[in-house]
Amino acid sequence: MDAVSARLLVSPEGRALIDSLPPYDGARAITLGAELRAHGADPGLVAAALTQSRLRADAAAKFGDFASGMLFTQDGLEQATRLQVAAEHARRFRDAGVRRVHDLTAGIGADAMALAAMGLEVTAFEIDEATALIADHNLRHWDRARVVLGDAMTLAPQIEADGVFADPARRTARGRRHDPRDYAPPLDDVLALRERFPALGVKVGPAIDHSHVPTGVEAQWVSVDGSVVEAALWCGPLAQEPGHTALVIGADGAHRLAGTTDRADAGALGDYVYEPDGAVIRAGLVGELAHLTGTHLLDPTIAYLTSDSPLGSPFVRGYRILESMPFKVKPLAAALRARDVGTVDIKKRGVDVTPEQLRPQLRLQGSVRLTVIVTRVAGRRTALLAEPLAQQ
Repeated sequence: MDAVSARLLVSPEGRALIDSLPPYDGARAITLGAELRAHGADPGLVAAALTQSRLRADAAAKFGDFASGMLFTQDGLEQATRLQVAAEHARRFRDAGVRRVHDLTAGIGADAMALAAMGLEVTAFEIDEATALIADHNLRHWDRARVVLGDAMTLAPQIEADGVFADPARRTARGRRHDPRDYAPPLDDVLALRERFPALGVKVGPAIDHSHVPTGVEAQWVSVDGSVVEAALWCGPLAQEPGHTALVIGADGAHRLAGTTDRADAGALGDYVYEPDGAVIRAGLVGELAHLTGTHLLDPTIAYLTSDSPLGSPFVRGYRILESMPFKVKPLAAALRARDVGTVDIKKRGVDVTPEQLRPQLRLQGSVRLTVIVTRVAGRRTALLAEPLAQQ
């Protein structure tokens, strides 16, 4: 989006047009656009408004009902922090006694909105003019939030604040930037601001190598509804517990796991298998989880846990084992047919298997649905027939 389109959108006419549109329907978008232009609406504004209608529909997954009053850019929506995660960020600053925050990379303003909603004074920096206009619209409800157009790395040190948050860009037209040195701005440059602003938080890619995590900070990996969505580095008073932590957010709230045990013993297959949440795995806390829950690994190199008793924990997804066998396609298919299985959910870890290729090879026609876990148990390729436990 260019600045001209953004100015059209944030104008009174633009906001009125967007708010008047019906719920987005891709099949009718072209016809609706023609109708609006026929009634005298500016063609550029119509195109921009219809795009916003689509983006608002897509944004509901991240922002819920708030999306209906927000404006977006495509890149901004894709990179924006989810509402419930942004709220967790804001609570850190509030609980650490921070009252004035610089958001160095505002984007569409998601984190700045959460900080402002928590009662903090926010200066949101954005280097792109169109995106800054969008962020300014999204922050319009909070008098203590302002958007500054310019390079935050130059401007922010000149303005007083108690804390800083940054979400460096990690995408280009060619894909993701996995090396923190390639972030924009680079991670090391952001971390250097700790000398000026000790209360510093930086959102990073969840695939960040642990070697890039400085000592003395809290590195937290976050999952929402089972999907790992981010990692963040929290410095100074924002670090609740230096080291690695995992935050698992689900329908029942947010659950935090911290610890230092990164290794677990392996043992015999029990009656139940547990798949640790991805945030726990990324944080290197499978050993801590095993210690906490009294479970052990299926295999020294595989992040599956097992026990002889059912386990209630927000940090795992559990399965009751019905049958175990060496992994070979024909015996596996026969075992599934004997149980009248017609649909399988295939999970695999540590074995070179493609679920999309395995599923048709099984040729199932029954009425029962089961889970097949293909993994290694004590070094042997193994297929586990299982049924999921109710999510705890």
